Amino acid sequence: MSSLSPSPSLASPPRVLPADPLPAAPSADSASGPPSLLGARRLRLALCLAPLLLAAGWAAANRPVMYEGVRRLVAADPGWLLAGAGLTGLNCVAAACVRQGALPDRVRPGLLLASQFAAGAANHALPGGLGAHAVTLRFLRGQGVPPARATASIGLYSLAKSGAKTGVLLVFLTATPAWRRLGGLVPDGRLLVPVAATACGAVAAAGVLLTVVRPLRRPVTGLLRSALADAREVHTRPCRVVALWGGAVAMPLVQGTTLACVGASLGLGLPWQHVVLAYLAAGTAVGAVPAPGGFAVDAALVWTLVSFGCAPATATATVIGYRVLTDWVPLLPGTLLLSALIRAKVL
Repeated sequence: MSSLSPSPSLASPPRVLPADPLPAAPSADSASGPPSLLGARRLRLALCLAPLLLAAGWAAANRPVMYEGVRRLVAADPGWLLAGAGLTGLNCVAAACVRQGALPDRVRPGLLLASQFAAGAANHALPGGLGAHAVTLRFLRGQGVPPARATASIGLYSLAKSGAKTGVLLVFLTATPAWRRLGGLVPDGRLLVPVAATACGAVAAAGVLLTVVRPLRRPVTGLLRSALADAREVHTRPCRVVALWGGAVAMPLVQGTTLACVGASLGLGLPWQHVVLAYLAAGTAVGAVPAPGGFAVDAALVWTLVSFGCAPATATATVIGYRVLTDWVPLLPGTLLLSALIRAKVL
C-alpha cells in the first residue's frame, strides 16, 4: 500500500494577509486648506492692508504736516467732536431709509438699521461700497426677499445715492461762488478723452457680450426687468419715495456737516457751505477710484480744503479726525454687531 502524501493545505505554510495600510498623515498643504481658499484669504488680507499701507506711505512722506495735524487733533474741542459723532449715527439712519425706500417689501426697521451699522465695518475690506452691499444682500435674503428683487434694490440704492449727491453738488455750485477755487479738481481735457473712450468701450463690450453669449442674456434681461418693475412700484408709494430720495439727499449733507463739525473743533475757519462743497467736490472728483478705505477721497479732500485757504496742517487734522470719527471709532462695535448678526443667523 502506498504511503499517504500530506495534504497541500497542511504542508504549505499559512499565508499572512497584508496589513491594511495606515491612513497617511495630513500634509501641511491639506491642513491649511485648498489653494483657492488660501488665495481668497490672501486677497482679503491685501485689500484690508492696502489703505493702511497707503496712509503710512503718505504719512512718512509728509511727517511734519502729519505731526502738526495729530497735535491739533488731540487739542480739539470735544463738544464739536461729540456733535460729529451724533451725526455719524444719523448717517446710518439715513442709509437705512434709502435701503427701505428702494425695496417694495417691508423689512424690520431695527434689524435694517443694525445691518447698516454692521455694513460700515465690512466696507473696510472691499472698495467701492461692495462690503456694505454684500452685507445688505445677505440681510435681505435672510428676510425672505427674492434674489432678483434684493439685487435690484441695491442697484436702485446706488443710483439714488449718486444722483442725489450730484444734485446737491449742483445746488451748492449754483449758490456758492467759491467753486471757482476748485478748478484744479476739474480733469484736464487730455484726460477726459481716454476716460470717455474707456467708458464707451466698456458699454460696447457689455452690449456685444450680451448679444453673443445667450446664456448670459436671459439672467441679465430678467434682472433688468425686475429692477424696472420694482422701481415703478416703489415710486407709486409716497412713503417709499420720501424714504428713498429724502434719505439720499440727507446722506451727503450729514457727512459734509460731520466734516464741518470736526473742522470747527480744530478752528478750520471755513463756513459750513464751503466745507460741504469741498466734501462733495472731492468725493465726486475721485469717488470712482476703487481704493479701500477711501484714501483717494481723503487725499483729494485735504487738497480741496487747502484750495479754500486752510493751512495744510489744519486741513490734514480735519480729514484725519473725520476719518477716525466716521470709520475707525465705529469699526469695533460694527464688527461686533456684524458677528452677532451672523451668529443670530440674520446674515
